[in-house]
Amino acid sequence: MADMDPVELTAKLVQCASVTPQEGGALVLLHDVLTQAGFDCAWADRGDVRNLYARWGDKGHARTFGFNGHTDVVPVGDAAAWTHPPFGAEVVDGVLYGRGSTDMKSGVAAFVAAAADLVQTTPPDGAVVIAITGDEEGDAVDGTVALLEHMDKTGEAMSVCLVGEPTCPANMGDMIKIGRRGSMTAWFDVTGVQGHSAYPHRAKNPVPALARLMDRLASHELDIGTDHFDASTLAVVTMDTGNTATNVIPAKCSGTVNIRFNDTHTGAGLSDWLNDEAAKIADMFDVNISVRIKISGESFLTPPGDLSALVAKAVEVETGVTPELSTSGGTSDARFIKDHCPVVEFGLVGQSMHKVDEHVAVAHIHQLKAVYSRVLRGYFGLE
Repeated sequence: MADMDPVELTAKLVQCASVTPQEGGALVLLHDVLTQAGFDCAWADRGDVRNLYARWGDKGHARTFGFNGHTDVVPVGDAAAWTHPPFGAEVVDGVLYGRGSTDMKSGVAAFVAAAADLVQTTPPDGAVVIAITGDEEGDAVDGTVALLEHMDKTGEAMSVCLVGEPTCPANMGDMIKIGRRGSMTAWFDVTGVQGHSAYPHRAKNPVPALARLMDRLASHELDIGTDHFDASTLAVVTMDTGNTATNVIPAKCSGTVNIRFNDTHTGAGLSDWLNDEAAKIADMFDVNISVRIKISGESFLTPPGDLSALVAKAVEVETGVTPELSTSGGTSDARFIKDHCPVVEFGLVGQSMHKVDEHVAVAHIHQLKAVYSRVLRGYFGLE
């Protein structure tokens, strides 16, 4: 099985209709591939989600390199709008098409192929861990979190971890993620007293209260950024009353904001601020405001060091591009791994992910495997 073809494996994975939370055969396929390569494989399932944990080498070895990724994909949307079948994995003019081809079955195929080749041709002094979830595109509560809990219970551990998410904005090799902003959403329900719009003094209009609250939140400067992060942002994403009558002051209205925050803040601290602002407006307008908050992940940073330097060197050698170390973008499962071990992310150009006719250049899949192979050899001193 040495010199495993990552393009062939990508195609087989894309042909598995693994729309969250369906396993679709993708993880079963990887279980078989990794078992044949000499990995010890275990299932770390939770709820309706399948998660695959694979290890080569001694458990608990002081030098254990980990890869993390996911095989679940977002829905295809309007299948008729696709030029190529969403799960066909057709290759046309050097480009492989299909849902998940970029995000991130090619990344999984590349690191599985790189790891399989290494342990079979040049067994390292250490261990290699591969943790793959079927619950990254959904709520992500039964995926990588469950894998990490499985590792904790069974005495498994990674010394460092590389997540294979697409990280490059425009060109192969142009960005490595060394951290991520935190993400949280807050829902505000404002309740007043319904009345006739001709007699506003007989009602308590919740709409001006909501408008004032949304304006205060959106106008507030959270911070000016840090050495490794841009300024935190708050976006008002919706304001609703459901009121279609022009002569009625509604009893209720609601609004929602989303915050992406850097390491100046914590989710708890921002929650306190949101609740305090809502209480001030409720008192000012004599209305009731209830607040519900969901923190999807805290901000984190893996300071530039040995791990990021190792990956950056491999990227530069294989792509000819010096990568930027960045914390931009949305969230990923690295937000869970950062509490376990140092983690960075590197993968493909992500321009087509989640789109109709999602696709990946075949040459980039081979290039990505070469990067991961060089990272592994460098980590274990085999270069």
